Amino acid sequence: MKLNCLIIDDEPIARKLLQEYIEETDFFVLVGTAENPLKAAGLVNQLEVDLIFLDINMPKMNGLDFLRSSVNLPMVIMTTAYGQYALDGFEMAVVDYLVKPFSLERFLKATQKALELKSLKQKKTSYTDAKPDHFFVKCEGKIEKILYAELNYIEAMANYLTLYTNGGKFVVYLTIKGILEKLPADKFMQVHKSHIVNLNNVQTIEGNMLRLGGVKITIGLNFHDAVMQRLLRDKFIKR
Repeated sequence: MKLNCLIIDDEPIARKLLQEYIEETDFFVLVGTAENPLKAAGLVNQLEVDLIFLDINMPKMNGLDFLRSSVNLPMVIMTTAYGQYALDGFEMAVVDYLVKPFSLERFLKATQKALELKSLKQKKTSYTDAKPDHFFVKCEGKIEKILYAELNYIEAMANYLTLYTNGGKFVVYLTIKGILEKLPADKFMQVHKSHIVNLNNVQTIEGNMLRLGGVKITIGLNFHDAVMQRLLRDKFIKR
């Protein structure tokens, strides 16, 4: 993992030192520098910036004002010769606060925090984006875990459903409409007024019948065209 870095500092010596430190690491790439926040604003929008090294005392606009007036900024590490602004910086959720002059060791300690935060954010995003592979239902006084992959079909009777899985069947107090709204639409489809099937587990189509293992499910007349299209679309090889 690499982080794209932007330096905002009005002092050429400070920018040069940060550039040298960044080049000493394998995890950071310098994508730009700016003498003040006004010049940096455009760069932040144009470049894919993960981390900003931001000075505080600069002409036209200081670093704290830049933080207060900006939205959706990437991670920020403050770099300044004045330690009295540390509390202000941390109140605005900066990653770290480097007081000039700082050593390479102190620089690495601060940037390690940025790497860890980036890693945590990526893991959180991956976890959030991951699709669930199961759901829970109440059956006979117990809460049962049902895996989508093992749920073959559902049969409706009045206000009850029977869920047929690889591990057995579960009778639950639900409506077919209610459970259909919760099932992933790319895996399950209603094929009859009283049946929902797992499309991935359909083995054979025989006229108006679907075979899932040793069970045959009738395709309702009003569902036939939609079911055939879903099952065969881009999958049917013919001469």
